[in-house]
This record gives sequence, structure tokens and C-alpha cells, in this order.
Amino acid sequence: MADSASIVFVVDDDESLRRSLERLLRVSGHEVRTFPSAADFLEHPDPDCASCLLVDIRMPRLTGLDVQRSVNAADRALPVILMTGYGDMETCILGMKAGAVDFLLKPFDDDQLLGAVSNALSRSREVRLQRAEYSELRQRFDLLTPRERQVFEMVAQGLLNKQIAGQLGTREGTVKLHRANLVRKLQARSVSDLVRMADRLQDAVPLNHTRVSA
Repeated sequence: MADSASIVFVVDDDESLRRSLERLLRVSGHEVRTFPSAADFLEHPDPDCASCLLVDIRMPRLTGLDVQRSVNAADRALPVILMTGYGDMETCILGMKAGAVDFLLKPFDDDQLLGAVSNALSRSREVRLQRAEYSELRQRFDLLTPRERQVFEMVAQGLLNKQIAGQLGTREGTVKLHRANLVRKLQARSVSDLVRMADRLQDAVPLNHTRVSA
């Protein structure tokens, strides 16, 4: 059974398809919310749990690509799965380049759909976890003084206390004190930890990872 702490959003103007997808997903243990239009979906707030979006490319007014652009612009941890017919392959490629995690060619079978949803929800959980860890690290980093941040950067670059003191024009003992303070505030256990933290603070969490279900 699926993890109940997750939501699958379905956006399609075809009512019969929406009902069919909702029934299949619910039977498979997913919580599902369906919308007949892109505008209806975009008014819905982000849930505080893992989620993914199944959206048809061809819809009146706002298309599936329009929805995807809005999701990207809002930087939501919401992997997008595009549903398309063979005639929309060119459009689908644009969606993939824009970050869709998967696309399903109609008609698709149940296993394809459920596999795509499972992968998308796993990706959403991963991104949410990484962002939460980054947020916590950022909060700890914000506790550092300007001088501690300088020392942190130099330690992460592999410089020794004596070298850091020389570059900053201060005593080695002062550097040691700053270093001890920043290690405590960042809750680092080793220099390797500090290097990883420095790298992490510079990196965003990417959502884009395209896989094709044909």
C-alpha cells in the first residue's frame, strides 16, 4: 500500500478519465485530489506532505505546460508527470526540458501510471527532506558572526589555523576560538562535516530528473 502521508493531484478536463485515475489511485492506497482545470488546481494551496501532479498537456485555456511553469516559478516540491497523446510528443519534450519527472503516453496501463506516481512521490519526499535539512543548516549558519563565517569558509577550503590567521591579520589563538565557536554553532563533528556544509550552503535542491514511460 502507498504511504498515506502523500497526495496525488490529478488535473484533466476529461471527467471520465479523472474518475478512472482517482479510482485506480485510491484503490492503490493513495490520497487523491482531482481538478477539472489548471486554474482550479493552481488555487489549491501546497500540502504539508509529499505530493505529485498528474496533468494532461492538452486542456482549454491553461495547458499542462502552463501548470508546470507555475509550479516551477513557485519552486514547489511537486514533481510533474505529463499525460499526453502521440500527437503531443513535441510539446511533451518541451515539458521534459522544463523539468517534468516523467510522461505517460496515452493509452497507458495501470502499472505504468502507478510506477510513475511512486517514483514521483519518492522524489518529492527526497526534495522535501533535503530542503528541510538545508533550512536547518541555514538557520545555524545565520548564527555565525561575520568573522566566524570567514573562518568557516577558509577551514572548508582546507587552510590551517596559522594560514587563516595570516590572511586575516590576527593571532592563531583567535582563529582557534572562532573555529571552536563556529563548530559548536554548526554542530559539526569534523572538518569533513564543515566541507560538506559549505558545499550544501552553495547548492540548491534540484527537482528536475526526467524519466520516460513509453
